[in-house]
Formats: sequence, structure tokens, C-alpha cells
Amino acid sequence: MLFNYCVCSFLPEPFSPRINLPMGLKPNLTSVELSLTTVIKRLQKELLALQNDPPPGMTLNEKSVQNTITQWIVDMEGASGTLYEGEKFQLLFKFSSRYPFDSPQVMFTGESIPVHPHVYSNGHICLSILTEDWSPALSVQSVCLSIISMLSSCKEKRRPPDNSFYVRTCNKNPKKTKWWYHDDTC
Repeated sequence: MLFNYCVCSFLPEPFSPRINLPMGLKPNLTSVELSLTTVIKRLQKELLALQNDPPPGMTLNEKSVQNTITQWIVDMEGASGTLYEGEKFQLLFKFSSRYPFDSPQVMFTGESIPVHPHVYSNGHICLSILTEDWSPALSVQSVCLSIISMLSSCKEKRRPPDNSFYVRTCNKNPKKTKWWYHDDTC
């Protein structure tokens, strides 16, 4: 029997982000500051692109970026002619200090989570570009387009078969889940 769904297991708690330096060495704060400046510039560029040329059915929630540039909410409307036509969803993007070399944390949030074979009821999304297939060449817009495509190609609204177990036992951060991808379609 073949199953078309994502199976997950859990990674151990992540290692501390602190760097252990040999005795006598001090961190180069200018390189840390330079790295953060690079992240902020990249996020500002992507924010502007999302505001000026959003993917179809996507709108940046302006309130979400008033206090921080590292957490965005994108409002989404299901594409016409699909199972999700007219439905409204929200995507939460969280960016680490390693962005764009590390993928953003992306999940559905709010009261309406799409019923989809690759979307868990807690909003976690089983999509390879959010983890192992991430590349710094990708952007928020490309992630949004992939999610639109994933929803638009769905033939049947249903949750992943392991939804109940996963939601009860998973980490709140979907990036701490080890995903195994078994299919490319819904």
C-alpha cells in the first residue's frame, strides 16, 4: 500500500547558538554586526518586493512588520478554480540571524489552517524548500509561490494521516522536525 504523505520524526533540541572560542580569543563584533546588517538589508529588499509585487492572492500584513523586520505575516486567499477558492489564510514567516543561508520558519497561523495532505492542523507545512532543499537564492516570494502551487494542485481536502500524533508530540518550531518526503503531489 502506498501513502502520499510526509512522515516526521523529531530532532534533538538544537545546540546552543553560542560559539565556543579558544581561550584568549574574543569574537569579532564587527563581523557579527556586518552579518546582521546583511540580513537586515536582504529582509528590507524582500519586504519591498513583497509590498510592490506580491504573488497572486498574497498580501503583506503591514501591522506585522511595524515592530520587527524578522517576523512577518502574509495574508493569503485561495486561488480561484481550486478547492481553496475564496478561503483566507495567514502565513507566519520568522527569520533567524542566519537568513538567507538558513531558511525562514514558515507556518500557517490564525484561526483558519488549510485542510491539506501536507499541512498539519497546527499549521506546520511539509514542504522540502522549507528545510533540506532551501537555497539562499530562494526568497519569501518563491516560498509563497510554492505554497500557492501546493494548495492549488490539491485534489482532496484531508489532513496528513499522522496529523493527530504529530500535533500531540511535535516541537512548536517546524524547523526542529526531521521530515521525510515521500511524494511530490497531493
